[in-house]
Amino acid sequence: MSLLQPPLPDRLKSMSDEDVHALIAASKAKLGDRCVILGHHYQRDEVIRHADHTGDSLKLARIARELERTPYIVFCGVHFMAETADILTSPAQEVSLPDLQAGCDMADMAETWDVEAAWDEAMAALATTERNARKANRIVPVTYINSKASLKAFVGNHGGTICTSGNAHAVIEWALARGEHLFFFPDQHLGRNICKAMGFDPEMDMILWDPKKPLGGHTPEKIRAARIWLWQGHCPVHALFTLHQIKKIRTESPETRIIVHPECAMEVVDASDMSGSTEQIIRAIESSPEESRWAVGTEKHLVERLAASHPDKVITSLNPYTCLCGTMNRISARHLAWVLDDLVQGRPMRNRITVDEKTATASRVALDRMFTLN
Repeated sequence: MSLLQPPLPDRLKSMSDEDVHALIAASKAKLGDRCVILGHHYQRDEVIRHADHTGDSLKLARIARELERTPYIVFCGVHFMAETADILTSPAQEVSLPDLQAGCDMADMAETWDVEAAWDEAMAALATTERNARKANRIVPVTYINSKASLKAFVGNHGGTICTSGNAHAVIEWALARGEHLFFFPDQHLGRNICKAMGFDPEMDMILWDPKKPLGGHTPEKIRAARIWLWQGHCPVHALFTLHQIKKIRTESPETRIIVHPECAMEVVDASDMSGSTEQIIRAIESSPEESRWAVGTEKHLVERLAASHPDKVITSLNPYTCLCGTMNRISARHLAWVLDDLVQGRPMRNRITVDEKTATASRVALDRMFTLN
């Protein structure tokens, strides 16, 4: 989702970097515990340096839920993350996204009206016989947290839940124990990689649902035969990591361990030494011995930060070129300074993100189910 972001005021544009950081520090001091800044691992260093808490989607969602006495939450991430924070906090709390154009391409690949149409088609395909009519209520929808609030509400209303890359295994296990079919949105790669690791066959047990085609591009028979239905969505950043890059590293530096995010394609995950969420990647590298070598398949800011934090190890990107999340990168220290300065001056919170109560209530049901599985 991309919303209209007002241009930065001239005074902030003309400030030196040092003055911008000084303004943020002064604003934080004046606001005290009335304001908390959350920073996702993929944010720029100039933003992360001011974050009160850093983490991946799951960690930051948990933190937001616990900030019961904090009236202002500034979420340096992307739109769906700020929506989730608003859902998990009280009406008395306000959530800001410093740049409204910080969206998520993957989340935009699963529009709720397309999901609703696909759901109706899938239900009809299952209900073609009397036996399958009973099974039509046994589809369990799961959406990755990288999705819009309306999609989170959809899965909440249909007995499903939400997962992150860190807890996807437990969530999918729960869903498959409850129903004959799992409908997983919007990242096909995360769903495929986790289900394959659980023992499911990508060819026999899974289908890829193309929302642009009738019945997702499949026959009713094929839909009924597949246990897992994967939405045709992906992360453009993690699509930049390839099997060719892995083979090159294996040849040139066989001692280097390769760790990638499960949003990467299956062939990349299969050829790597490890895969895991951003928090899992961090823990794996932190616990590794000195002088160990790593090639990491995830967004550049996290990789660069890991390399700087662990000079005793050799940490590089699996992709030698820039693997940047362009939407996450939209937020700058100047945007953060603008939001904080407005609060100090007593103005209404800039770029407030709000989710309507009906959507928030259904989304909260799905999120609460997720939290109980951790």
